[in-house]
Amino acid sequence: MHTIPISSLTFFASSLLLLLLLLISTIFHPCAATIPRKLALLQTPATVLKYHKGSVLIGNITVNILWYGHFTPNQKTIITDFINSLNARLPPAPSAASWWQTTRNYKGGQRRIQLGKQIVDEKYSLGKTLKDSHLIYLATKNKGFNEISLVLTAADVAVNGFCMNRCGTHGSTRVNKGHNFAYAWVGNSVTQCPDQCAWPFVQPVYGPKVPPLVAPNGDVGVDGMIVNIATVLAGTVTNPFDGGYFQGPATAPLEAVTSCTGIFGSGAFPGYPGSVLVDKKTRVSYNAQGVKGRKYLLPAMWDPKTSTCKTLV
Repeated sequence: MHTIPISSLTFFASSLLLLLLLLISTIFHPCAATIPRKLALLQTPATVLKYHKGSVLIGNITVNILWYGHFTPNQKTIITDFINSLNARLPPAPSAASWWQTTRNYKGGQRRIQLGKQIVDEKYSLGKTLKDSHLIYLATKNKGFNEISLVLTAADVAVNGFCMNRCGTHGSTRVNKGHNFAYAWVGNSVTQCPDQCAWPFVQPVYGPKVPPLVAPNGDVGVDGMIVNIATVLAGTVTNPFDGGYFQGPATAPLEAVTSCTGIFGSGAFPGYPGSVLVDKKTRVSYNAQGVKGRKYLLPAMWDPKTSTCKTLV
């Protein structure tokens, strides 16, 4: 495996004063980490992601999941319903499917996500403290061509760099003499750093004290994971092997969603996620509908057609 340190700078700004500097450093194969959203600066001037003439994932793409640690049946269903929602014809927009359709505007056109096999490791076979090499080892159990091996870690699992500089990440590696395969990882931050990796469902420790949004599925940790899963999936299909769409150096790229960090609705500014929908009965906040009546809050995605961060509402 070839590992290259990732280092990027993110800033958080408020309307009053505030300039905090955060050094982001990860040691994954070069691809952007999902950064703690409360420390993000909306990009000015407009971000432009350059296509670097490398491979991207297109066509039918399978997402295989490895559940590491304990997840309740309801938590698993929230996440698998989200993945199944990405290509669902119903419900109407704004929906998870209409959000995913923005990836069609990247080279290669249509990308259809489908849920593949799932592996459950509730016995914490590698312990509760994981390094990057452990994540890649777990990902190899679900690898395949034109597939994404998604490793999800439970709330009681500590991962190197988690909360300090990343909420999730994606990359690629090669096993023996086989082809490169894409993988991603996202952790449940609810007991470790929900103000960073589950914002805007939790009020941040620093910055404007904007009231948090109500998590659409009643689970702050998992609803935060949905945001990060959406981020790494979009990044993986558009920049799986470091030669796709990104801005900046390949070792610290801004990608399809990380270039729009902190934006969930129109009118977003640092510390405020933007105007989103609110269910009149339950008061949950969302911007996308999914299968089985699900609701999700999904981040803005950079649209190559307009060179802007596109929101659903």
